[in-house]
Amino acid sequence: MVELGTLKEIDDLRSVWAHEAINFTPWVAENIDLLGDAIGIDITVDETESSVGDFNVDIFASETGTDRKIIIENQLEDTNHDHLGKLITYASGKNADVIIWIVKRAREEHKAAIEWLNSHTDEKIGFFLCEIKLFQIGNSQIAPIFSIVERPNDWAKEIKKTSLLSATQQQRMEYWQAFNDYAYKDGIFAKEFNLRKPTTDHWKEFSIGSSLCNLVVSQIQKRGSLCVELYINNDKQLFNNLYLKKDSIEKELDVSLEWKELPERKASRIILEKNVDLYNKNEWENQFSYIMSLLIKMKKTFKKYI
Repeated sequence: MVELGTLKEIDDLRSVWAHEAINFTPWVAENIDLLGDAIGIDITVDETESSVGDFNVDIFASETGTDRKIIIENQLEDTNHDHLGKLITYASGKNADVIIWIVKRAREEHKAAIEWLNSHTDEKIGFFLCEIKLFQIGNSQIAPIFSIVERPNDWAKEIKKTSLLSATQQQRMEYWQAFNDYAYKDGIFAKEFNLRKPTTDHWKEFSIGSSLCNLVVSQIQKRGSLCVELYINNDKQLFNNLYLKKDSIEKELDVSLEWKELPERKASRIILEKNVDLYNKNEWENQFSYIMSLLIKMKKTFKKYI
């Protein structure tokens, strides 16, 4: 006879994750593929404890390959009115398309509330109510399972629509995937910049270690070029301070930059553009080497002056 073990559920989630923000949220972020598989979408984590006014949403993310924004609110206890209110507040503040509420147990009144929201909001908006459960056989490792309690109507049909990529979107996705495959074999580059999943966006962001600005690489297909830039979100004073040091910065980088204050907009840009053949895959590795080298130099140089 084959000896079988007994599957038991671990009811006390806090015996594994003592604190939601300190323990559980980082675990969800690191294991986001498990949640994505349960829901049926690929999720890329953008931020944890992301600011929404005076509050923070546990995880702010996006759907890989589209521009859908996702918020994830975690709760190691049963659902309650407080977290339901937070969920709606955070969804509004982040202009989210996909809203995910992870809980220990979903109460009937909150199941009904999520079902009502899915029935009375735009078809592009989706609310998910998800229970996290832990199981173990004997002394084996503990296994987590995400169980979807409520989901939008016809969600699978909507996902199918968004999965049909245009030729341009497909090229972007392939380009960024190939960039990741090439760049993150390089230990120096991987140490400087965190890996993020490829998307169909024409741009790709890289952190410079400041909330005031970040580095951006863009594919400009109409002009057949790559742009590598410092993107300053909403700080004209920072742009002006950097512009005063223009000669020193360009000398360190050994390039001439295009300085765009853009007074009619909140953002400002400091750009270097290079003509390339984005559709010639034989040239991609040369383009990737150029991007990597410039990103490292720009991060090192601009950080001195920010």
